[in-house]
Amino acid sequence: MRIKLLFTSLIAVFLHLSWPAFGQEKYDLIIVGGGASGTSAGIAAGRLGVKTLILEATPWLGGMLTSAGVSAIDGNHRLPSGIWGEFKSRLEAHYGGAEKLATGWVSNTLFEPKVGSQILLEMANAVNPLTISLSSTWVTADYSNGLWKVSYSKNGKLTEVFSSMLIDATELGDVAAAQGLPYRIGMDARDEIGESFAPAESNDIIQDLTYVVTLEDYGKGADKTIARPENYDPTEFDCACAHSDPITDQEAVSDCQKMINYGKLPNGKYMINWPNCGNDYYLNIIEKSPEERETALEDAKQASLRFVYYIQHELGFKHLGIAEEEYPTADDLPMIPYHRESRRFEGLVDFTLPFVKSPYNAPSPLYRTGVAVGDYTIDHHHKKNREAPAIDFIKIRVPSYNLPLGSLVPKGHPALILAEKSISVSNIVNGATRLQPVVLGIGQAAGVLAAVALKEGKSLDAVSIRDVQSLLLSQGAFIMPFIDTKPDEDHFVAMQKIGATGILKGEGVPYLWANQTWFYPDRLVTEFELVEGLRPFYPVLKDYWGASGDYLTGQSFRVLMDVVMPGTSLSEITQAWNRRELEGFFSADLHLNRAQVSVLIDEMLDPFSKKVNWDGEIEHN
Repeated sequence: MRIKLLFTSLIAVFLHLSWPAFGQEKYDLIIVGGGASGTSAGIAAGRLGVKTLILEATPWLGGMLTSAGVSAIDGNHRLPSGIWGEFKSRLEAHYGGAEKLATGWVSNTLFEPKVGSQILLEMANAVNPLTISLSSTWVTADYSNGLWKVSYSKNGKLTEVFSSMLIDATELGDVAAAQGLPYRIGMDARDEIGESFAPAESNDIIQDLTYVVTLEDYGKGADKTIARPENYDPTEFDCACAHSDPITDQEAVSDCQKMINYGKLPNGKYMINWPNCGNDYYLNIIEKSPEERETALEDAKQASLRFVYYIQHELGFKHLGIAEEEYPTADDLPMIPYHRESRRFEGLVDFTLPFVKSPYNAPSPLYRTGVAVGDYTIDHHHKKNREAPAIDFIKIRVPSYNLPLGSLVPKGHPALILAEKSISVSNIVNGATRLQPVVLGIGQAAGVLAAVALKEGKSLDAVSIRDVQSLLLSQGAFIMPFIDTKPDEDHFVAMQKIGATGILKGEGVPYLWANQTWFYPDRLVTEFELVEGLRPFYPVLKDYWGASGDYLTGQSFRVLMDVVMPGTSLSEITQAWNRRELEGFFSADLHLNRAQVSVLIDEMLDPFSKKVNWDGEIEHN
């Protein structure tokens, strides 16, 4: 009995020394911020078995999607990647079909913020290893000896929690900043960033933010006009009804109803988030204290209320009133503003305009390391700050793009992952990566990255990029922005993988507000095209010049495979064809298309398994 008591005492002493403190919770991963990226990261990591805690300051999950009221999705309508695609499908199920969400005239997906919040909470609650602590404000975050200690306040009580890994998913990058990690705020200098469209000198000017308002149609004859706000001057909004399409450069027209309908939501509600003489507002509160931020944001709220009064009083939309049951707030306004820009931290790679405009001709093949995709054009809001240098965003035409994993990993920290809008990206490119589906994708990638690092016991900079990408593909996420490949279609993964090697490249098309990159699965492949694609991966092809411009056949494919893998027979290729359940029958004279070649290359050579570094360069053993 005494031996048992002694053993028990020793165990208690060991636990006391090794465990942070009695009654304090230990997690694998703590995510500070339950916004778009934080929620997505928690779901992705939790589904991989990672014990995760999300700390969110508001009563809702979703951040800009919900708590900020930006419930009109910009971009990725035809790129239903991962958790974004799942969220979109659940919205469609809730409202009764995709067409029920296309209520505005820019976005294809609009919804009520409280519905979005409910869906995200349902998705998160279904993940057993994920714990969510709402109305919880982080206070401190310290990293020492491989362990994070995070304190947060909830209901007046201070709690400490511990983890091995942390994701900063705050709206403004506050946790990473508290660690002393280097960052940029505002516009980059042209020569420093290598972007010809950037201003000559850097500055601290960020994009305008918006305190969104959700209005509701209370019916004909109703008068929901709010009290006249202080400092109201209708000339502030003189050009609100004038709008043009900056992409097509159409002549501006004046149509007040169309301005209102821009953010028309289901069930007779309207998102008021309007840049032209509307409720955009310039504030740079990034470096301010929480108390200073709250005081400054009151000015943005008042600007939005003045705009609401203008819509009701001057334009005659008296029946449109502030929705009274949308948000759990005393003033019926969203809980947070829409922050378009944050601190941008220095990552293992910096995602700048050359990598977006021309990924295959960029300084390095970062496209090989992609983990999130976007197709919205580069869109900046600077109309409320007359000091902002003019940048001709109309001329910055880009295709759809993928975002490199290294932009989520800050230099100099082994266990902190960047998310939301705080990734390593230029000011100009932030105008595309800030949008909702991309940020959801950033969060999903951050959660998977954390899971891989934790499982393998590695620092972030030692993680295999291909392992992260493979897990993302298994979760239905895109790593390449191919508009003509879908997660629910045959051979999606093979085409994504071969596309991410660059063996078969996509073709980018700058197109209005929904840029494109096409893989063309049904297009025939030439011998030369395939050899050029394979050459960087297989040194044996360095001096091989036996490929013509003829279309690839089963026989010419066998000849090429015989160079890479001597002894390859048509029978072996046929077996690979059948294993992967390609349609039809393989034969020597069959002309092969890009989908078929992708599958065969993936099955027989598996080039995706060859490691790439953070710049996307192939690591040959």
